[in-house]
Amino acid sequence: MAFPLHRISPEEYLRNELLADTKHQLVDGMLYRMPDVSANHNLIAGNIACELKQQLKDTPCKTLISAMKLRVADDFFYPDVMVVCNEDNADPYYKTAPTIIIEVLSKTTRKFDQTLKRLRCQNIPSLQEYVLIEQDKGEIQLFSRAHNWQSFYYYLGDQISFASLGISIAVEDIYERVDNEDVLNFLQQKQQEASWSAP
Repeated sequence: MAFPLHRISPEEYLRNELLADTKHQLVDGMLYRMPDVSANHNLIAGNIACELKQQLKDTPCKTLISAMKLRVADDFFYPDVMVVCNEDNADPYYKTAPTIIIEVLSKTTRKFDQTLKRLRCQNIPSLQEYVLIEQDKGEIQLFSRAHNWQSFYYYLGDQISFASLGISIAVEDIYERVDNEDVLNFLQQKQQEASWSAP
């Protein structure tokens, strides 16, 4: 829900956001309160952020989590995770040149993250990959600039490749300790296969 009903400028937004008790995104001059997130949402974002941080620790790339704003023209978003490798913005409260943006989908944010937010972020010159992670099932969708923003799907048992960073992460590690039916079935199948192969 947008609040307030009048439009505000980016400058006013940045001043107010520093003092606000809750985070907001700014889209077309309108303020949108960030929704609460589930435990699964939090686990997924934390898991992939940790994996990225570990693999990128000896590179110029930084892994940033949802407390950091992203500025796209006069809009401001809070990506769940983003990787910034070549930053051209000196402001300490927002970034402008991410290489990768990662969003964990929820019922309240799904449409926004899949459509308007994705399309606006794809206009960022530095952005190479935009990633959508399902929290209620084991499915990840990756949009790639190198392939004209064609999307690729990854599932439990796969390795998801981030070509712009030269790294890959097991989908299983992204869903570690996440409670959904796909993860439960995957772990049960792994346990069965391990018992069959045991001497």
